[in-house]
Amino acid sequence: MKHNDNMEEKIKKKLNFTAGAKIRDRIFDDVLKAQENSKKTITALKEPNIWRIIMKSPITKLAAAAVIILAGVLSIIVWNKSIPTAYALEQTVQASHTVRYLHIKSFKPNEDEPKEFWIEFYEDGEVKNVRMHMPEWDSPEDGAKVTVWKENKAQVWFKKKKSLVTFSDKTIAANTLDFIEELDPKLVVERLYYAQQAQDQVKIEIDEPSNKAKPIVVTATCLPGSSRAGWRVVLFVDRATKLVTAIEFYKLKDGKYQYVELIEYYDYNQPIDAEMFSLDDDIPADVMQTDQTTQKIGLVQGDLTDKEIAVKVVREFYEALIAKDYAKAGQLYSGLPADKIREKWEELKVVRIISIGEPVPHPDPGVGGFQVPCKIEVERDGAKSIYEPYGPGVRPVHGQPDHWNIHGGVK
Repeated sequence: MKHNDNMEEKIKKKLNFTAGAKIRDRIFDDVLKAQENSKKTITALKEPNIWRIIMKSPITKLAAAAVIILAGVLSIIVWNKSIPTAYALEQTVQASHTVRYLHIKSFKPNEDEPKEFWIEFYEDGEVKNVRMHMPEWDSPEDGAKVTVWKENKAQVWFKKKKSLVTFSDKTIAANTLDFIEELDPKLVVERLYYAQQAQDQVKIEIDEPSNKAKPIVVTATCLPGSSRAGWRVVLFVDRATKLVTAIEFYKLKDGKYQYVELIEYYDYNQPIDAEMFSLDDDIPADVMQTDQTTQKIGLVQGDLTDKEIAVKVVREFYEALIAKDYAKAGQLYSGLPADKIREKWEELKVVRIISIGEPVPHPDPGVGGFQVPCKIEVERDGAKSIYEPYGPGVRPVHGQPDHWNIHGGVK
């Protein structure tokens, strides 16, 4: 399916709205009339899917909130009938739709190192390539990691764990970039048209300084009773390019809006070197590499519940170690090579499984799956002892959701 066709189907499903040439023409006419009849009152309409998209996953809400809020605020501005045409809304919309390359930084309070994203788009606006740098504070268990998503394959380099995993799954990139795919240039105005049917949820304030060197400032404050009551978003729009350069997020607490996050945008349409979307020259020689796209990983869930399959995976993993079937143990442990499993467990022999407890949700929601408490008897240098692993952590395999595997915590 072509990119354009694919995106149109996505938007139809999201909005339950039938697109077509005639309806598009009518919508554009309505938008132009709304701009021509602009007044002073500032009100805004809520696009129903905006906040749902923003709140998907910890990685996604950082970059996704920025551009989706931009789309939502642009929607609001079209219909609020208060913004003079000097604001050049049409130029802002058009400029946003011609972006091919983008560099994003996301800053959190008390954290010096930002999350970073480099994105390349197809001409039709769909995401083509992505590189993400996630600092250790974002996921202390995994540590700092670099992700490259290209041609429907993702490579994740876990620096702390000295491992590189390749899998054919768009989920990681999609969690961060769904909002970009949903901002198809052909369908933005259709979303605006749909938004006018919603209830007032946001107060919009526009500050367009007389000093042309200063940015336009758009402040969106969610009103009491709205689904996002207590949030305030401030956008900074470049006067020359009409593109958003930064977004600040604030949360109401104890009667005051407190700073939560800053997202900055750099290098609009500055070509990104193709090498940025490859890890071939970045990975040290001692990093263990696993390609999950070339093999079946873990166990098929079948009719088992999530907890039942988690227990089964852990049990069969340790049984494989007892039998010294390192190939099977590796298959259950993220597809690691048999020789790597042998090296890892050579000095610590598993004698028997004593008990496997009730799985509990992983404490880090971003990791997902379960931790399965267990006790095993091990032997080292002829001495036997009882060992309780930290995990083990079990979750669905990326790109193979019907399969479950161990991803850590077994030793």
